[in-house]
Amino acid sequence: MCKKFQNKLYFHSFIKRTLEIFIILTVIITFSACSVPNALKPKKVDPSIPVNADERARQNIEKGRGISLKGAMGGRKSTNYEFSTSNPLWRASLEIIDFMPLATVDYSGGIIITDWYTDSPNTNESIKITVRFLSNEIRSESLKIIVHNKKCKTSESCKINEIDSSIKFELQKSILAKAVKFERETKK
Repeated sequence: MCKKFQNKLYFHSFIKRTLEIFIILTVIITFSACSVPNALKPKKVDPSIPVNADERARQNIEKGRGISLKGAMGGRKSTNYEFSTSNPLWRASLEIIDFMPLATVDYSGGIIITDWYTDSPNTNESIKITVRFLSNEIRSESLKIIVHNKKCKTSESCKINEIDSSIKFELQKSILAKAVKFERETKK
């Protein structure tokens, strides 16, 4: 009988202790969750911002934050959209290296990368050209040209190096000359 009583007493104390822990955790969670997130807190009202939506829209358009039909239809000509056909450096570069297969051409990123090219019967050696556009101005500093050379002993054993040869300088000179020609034609 004593053993039964002890088990019953132990069981009740266990339930009581579990209930106490549950109540304590519930109280802690309840009070810690009482703060209001910043997204739900009311924002301070700026007295210079009108309450009426039409007045707010008109004020935003006047400050240049919105869009109006006049601005969308060409009332404001401050934005300069430039396409690849209007960029003489871009056009000249593509025309100069048009004999080579192109691997990557990205006007918005300002880069042209050719595929490996060889014009000799010796197919163990080929070149790859990368043209980076640093500016739209027709100057030598606006272009960065990188020439890589690939020499293969076998189809699996190739060595690739960046070379600083006359190809790089001749290519830059040709692109700039062609770009100047395109620029003059555009101005006429």
